Amino acid sequence: MTVVRWAPSPTGRIHLGNARPALLNWFFARRTGGRYILRMDDTDLARSTREFADGIEVDLAWLGVTPDLLVRQSERTALYDAARDKLIASGRLYPAYETEDELDRKRARARLLGKPPIYDRAALGLTDEQKAAYEAEGRKPHWRFKLDGRPVHFNDLIKGPQTVNTASMSDPVLIRADGSYLYTLPSVVDDIDLEVTHVIRGEDHVSNTGTQIEIIEALGGAVPTFAHHNLLTDAAGQGFSKRLGSQSISDFRNEGYEPLAVAVMATLTGTSLPIEPYKNLDAIAEKLDFSMISHGAARFDPVELDSLNARLLHAMPYEEAFPRLSSMGLEGEAIWNLLRENLVRFQDIAEWSKLVTGPIEPVIAEEDREFLALAKAMLPAEPWDETTWSTWTNALKGATGRKGKALFLPLRMALTGRHDGPELKSLLVLLGRKACLDRLP
Repeated sequence: MTVVRWAPSPTGRIHLGNARPALLNWFFARRTGGRYILRMDDTDLARSTREFADGIEVDLAWLGVTPDLLVRQSERTALYDAARDKLIASGRLYPAYETEDELDRKRARARLLGKPPIYDRAALGLTDEQKAAYEAEGRKPHWRFKLDGRPVHFNDLIKGPQTVNTASMSDPVLIRADGSYLYTLPSVVDDIDLEVTHVIRGEDHVSNTGTQIEIIEALGGAVPTFAHHNLLTDAAGQGFSKRLGSQSISDFRNEGYEPLAVAVMATLTGTSLPIEPYKNLDAIAEKLDFSMISHGAARFDPVELDSLNARLLHAMPYEEAFPRLSSMGLEGEAIWNLLRENLVRFQDIAEWSKLVTGPIEPVIAEEDREFLALAKAMLPAEPWDETTWSTWTNALKGATGRKGKALFLPLRMALTGRHDGPELKSLLVLLGRKACLDRLP
């Protein structure tokens, strides 16, 4: 069975850039009949909160994603401690005592000499006496993983064959001086323990993959298959970021966007699949293949989101809209079918429904008053159907010689108070003769 995981840090509200891997993992799990794990990377106790974690679950559910398993790294420390001890025992994890200032000076010196600013592994040469002296000074070590320093090869399901040469990298710090774990070790340990088969994430993690493969192998775990997708950017080409306050998924929800519209934009932008309405997430999962994901940046267009959101509403059947209409005190299939073509967001129907229920403020130009008075006098008797509009306007055309905009616009402005709106032949039937008489001067 395929097992995937999405691993957000609950340090803020998730945005479109976060939703992209969350959904791509979901699509892969649905398509392969696999298992989807939501893993909260909450080891940063200073910034992670339960409120943000709960918010992530709410946002995922709104998008249509239901994890098969939820785990929290803050509850799995014993696993990481065991992995730490194993790596120390095998000589792959070693203590280093340099301060951040000392490391900065080393990097600056390397640059001046034209060398890459990678860690020189000085800590590997420390004697027990030197370590004890540092400890006596009050220094606490951070712990580095000793890389093999070799080309690490892997076949990326999106980018194809990849090589990361760990010889050009610093031995990564896995444990801070205060004893807390950085992202890398807990992530690897969880992937091994949870038997993750596929890691689907942003291409900004490609260089991390070589390091992570070495750690997995050092712990005796099975190396998963990797797929690194292109990153979603905003309209200006800037990456989405919690730090920069990028619009969150909860913002889109509060602004009235359809979750499926947001999901489509988050995932199909930057692919060869069209940005168009889909029935549900499973319909996307059936069509989207990793080969369809571009290797270039995926730029989000808010105008395209509005257009897609409108198209989803225009195609929405009354049965689907009914619960939401009912909660707004609006019922009736005829009203929905008449007004949905004018909606960009669902809540717009509250304003559009006033065309039927009132009140509206008729707009009447002085030069049209005589024409509208005649129109009122010639308003057909009921019962009405969708032929009533043409019967009425044809009679007015014959009586006044008006046609086109000069004929239709004064009637629309008097009956709706707007230049735009639904077809008047359908609106007229819902209004009824009395409402039309009341709106005509």
